Amino acid sequence: MFVLAKLLDFVTQPLAWVVLLLLLGLLLPKRWQRSGRTLLWSALTVLLLQGWEPLPDAVLRSLERQYPGPAQPDLSRYAGVIVLGGATEASYVWEGHTQPALNHAAERLTAALPLMQQAPQLRLLYTGGVGGLRGEGLTEAERARRFYVGLGLPPERLLLEDAARTTYENAVLSAALPGVDPTRPWLLLTSAWHMPRSMAVFEKAGWNVTPWPADYRAGLATPWTEYSLAQGAAKWHTALHELLGLWVYRLTGRA
Repeated sequence: MFVLAKLLDFVTQPLAWVVLLLLLGLLLPKRWQRSGRTLLWSALTVLLLQGWEPLPDAVLRSLERQYPGPAQPDLSRYAGVIVLGGATEASYVWEGHTQPALNHAAERLTAALPLMQQAPQLRLLYTGGVGGLRGEGLTEAERARRFYVGLGLPPERLLLEDAARTTYENAVLSAALPGVDPTRPWLLLTSAWHMPRSMAVFEKAGWNVTPWPADYRAGLATPWTEYSLAQGAAKWHTALHELLGLWVYRLTGRA
């Protein structure tokens, strides 16, 4: 399933479609020159369209609106906060210095800190293994431990699950940690656009979870003038990857 997830991650990159169309257009025999030219123009069209940000933002917004977080939850009733991996840079980026390296989903890590300060009884359960195909280097859980301990969070308040590589494994392996009771109320903290799939997976695995979304990408509305090839491609990748992940989960129950 992990290898399939990596393959789907590549397939949902719009720039990969552009490369494929360019290759097909350039490699077609001369007798199909007209079809080749059509493919090249199609590649240019896909490249230019993906930069218009209101389109991917609309898809992301539809995902983010499905699970609004509780405005003022009674934190005293919760056992802890589950933080899903995906907020740190790859392990090799952490090598050679002592500074934590966070990525564009850093709010997954930081949004838990005010909760931990407000409610001293909460435990923080961070789940994430090694995301690369080679399975080498620091796990995401270890990277998160260094981040939280470096900010002063007592290590005894941390629960670390360091083997999961998919959302399904996040839910199943975290439930098996010693001292964890998934039937007690927990806050589930992940990116807002990832929350629909995460809630479905965790509830099916027997968790009693309340959504606590972070890392919003779309907001209430996107100005029609927003255009960026880099940002647009990244947003389309996120949106398509999550939609495909939801589809795979509905088919297999694991994603």
